[in-house]
Amino acid sequence: MNKDYTILVVDDEEDIIELLSYNLKKEGFTVHTASDGKMAIKKAKEIIPDLILLDVMMPEMDGIETCGEIRAEETLASTLIAFLTARGEDYSQIAGFDAGADDYITKPIKPKVLISRINALLRRVKDDNKQAETSVTLQVDRERYVVIKQDVEISVPRKEFELLALLLSKPGKVFSRETILNVVWGQEVVVGDRTIDVHIRKLREKIGDETIKTVKGVGYKLQLE
Repeated sequence: MNKDYTILVVDDEEDIIELLSYNLKKEGFTVHTASDGKMAIKKAKEIIPDLILLDVMMPEMDGIETCGEIRAEETLASTLIAFLTARGEDYSQIAGFDAGADDYITKPIKPKVLISRINALLRRVKDDNKQAETSVTLQVDRERYVVIKQDVEISVPRKEFELLALLLSKPGKVFSRETILNVVWGQEVVVGDRTIDVHIRKLREKIGDETIKTVKGVGYKLQLE
């Protein structure tokens, strides 16, 4: 199945890129590479990879900042991001997940174990996408900017629409408040947690209280039946 998946490997050490690329290609993945954060963002926009393996310590733009920039790109909302780094401190992992990472893998790691972790991530997103595709209870129509619930169209303001579209992009995934702010509001205005809470409350009033779940201390997720 791996031939259907594209992976972007981002690391400033050439030997690491060569080693990862070799092992991933051997497993049938299509592999692209980048040596720094800025190059990674540019290439990700071009190829829309299924998964990005991202180092933390890089020149010009570190992995945490790079992850945040990628998560702010609407076209990359469904791309998985896994940090692969020698930094295993708790605060580094927390920063990585807050920036929008889906996994945090510490080096050194055996190639077979890494491939197993990658396959597990890809299976998860495949299952999530299948759930979203088969659900007829809730959809978003980007061309008309309307929400469709059980064949009934619901008009919502732009920010509520973008917030719901983000949650619906990966049903079951918990989106942190920081990720929601970066993707939905970006650099437009300075907003806080209260703004997110208000928009979530308004969405719940329109689509049902049980659809959007609160994960205390983290953020929100969409729970489809």
